[in-house]
Amino acid sequence: MARFGIHSRRTVTQRGIKDATIVVSDGVIVEVIDGTPDPFGDELVDVGDSVLMPGIIDPHVHINEPGRTEWEGFDTATRAALAGGITTLVDMPLNSSPVTTSVNAFHEKIRAAQTHLHTNCGFWGGVVPGNENDIEPLIAAGVLGFKAFLIDSGIDEFPSVSEHDLRKAIPLIAKHHLPLLVHCELTADPHSRRGGIYSRPDSYQAYMNSRPRQWENDAIALMIRLCEEFNCRTHIVHVSSSDALKQIAKAKQQGLPITAETAQHYLFFSAEEIADGQTQFKCAPPIREGSNNEKLWEGLKNGILDFVATDHSPSLPEMKELQSGDFRKAWGGITSIQFALPALWTAAKKHHCEITDIAKWLCERPAPFIGAKKKGRIEKGYNADLVVWSPEDHFIVNGSMIYHRHHITPYLHKELFGVVKQTYLHGELVFDNGNFLHLNKGKLMIN
Repeated sequence: MARFGIHSRRTVTQRGIKDATIVVSDGVIVEVIDGTPDPFGDELVDVGDSVLMPGIIDPHVHINEPGRTEWEGFDTATRAALAGGITTLVDMPLNSSPVTTSVNAFHEKIRAAQTHLHTNCGFWGGVVPGNENDIEPLIAAGVLGFKAFLIDSGIDEFPSVSEHDLRKAIPLIAKHHLPLLVHCELTADPHSRRGGIYSRPDSYQAYMNSRPRQWENDAIALMIRLCEEFNCRTHIVHVSSSDALKQIAKAKQQGLPITAETAQHYLFFSAEEIADGQTQFKCAPPIREGSNNEKLWEGLKNGILDFVATDHSPSLPEMKELQSGDFRKAWGGITSIQFALPALWTAAKKHHCEITDIAKWLCERPAPFIGAKKKGRIEKGYNADLVVWSPEDHFIVNGSMIYHRHHITPYLHKELFGVVKQTYLHGELVFDNGNFLHLNKGKLMIN
């Protein structure tokens, strides 16, 4: 690949936002030069005042292929990712069929991904009751870590685990220094009629009350205790309860290898704005009150929460029960991968955050978490996975611009700031102002 340069007056570097030119050769950043080099003997692309940032990394995506490709699939998910400036994502082990809890299933997943992979993609393995003998073979096959649910996942083939199950799997995961990602909700009675959801199935307030913060708090307390006992890298996915921040902070202060994420929808929306019957907002844990979510912002700013990931979890439109508005029956998942950057930036602007914060939460911190040592920064020797975007430009989300397989999303008709102009993958311009120039350029990330 020919050597070339990209200049921006707002290049996001480890020294802050700089007027700088990055020089790319063979898909790698080989130099970062202050200002515009004159003369410059190779091709020079000048993006002016647009922000030049590392490509976004999303470690929490449900692609649903093979087996449930009608829900999403690698082609549509990674195409939407490119349009949103995402250059690397990690696929969750459930929602596909078979679920990724064995080596054979993992190989089937890889075969499905290879034909339509438009971004770099890694894979999490799954921990379910009885598959402890599959853990090390999955590690040898190349998964980046493991995911477990402490409550019903919604997928019959991916049942929740007990503490007894975890005690079998955790030592094996810890031995290989890989992360265990955990959906933290814990209840002795998952069929509880708590919150009035059975008498008022279209009530968002009833749905939120049916999955209280205490479920999340108790589950996180369990995982902190196991993390301390086994010294296993433990990651709490999609934190929605601000009550849990204190115990996560305390665990970090004690030096435990614990990390945590939240999702864009917990930072962008609040329960007060969700009307009854609006099942496009249903997710688990639920979007909570504005006062709760303001505390999540504080936790993100002060580093208790490490980064932000979409938890992109699409389904067939009829599964969202938009006609009935029934929160009991509706699929719990937010479709959002294309809007990871603008959704976060729109909300972040209101909370006095900077572009450098966005790069930290979407690029720099997720990279080492997934073992991508040469991604997430604009620095010599790093991969030239890049996004060019305009923080000032804004747009209204409409169905015609959405590349997800289905257009159901709570961001529909919302005004978002932050327009992705270009996406570079391995130094190659693959998305340019609404046009896909090169597809199938993504690489498998196998440990």
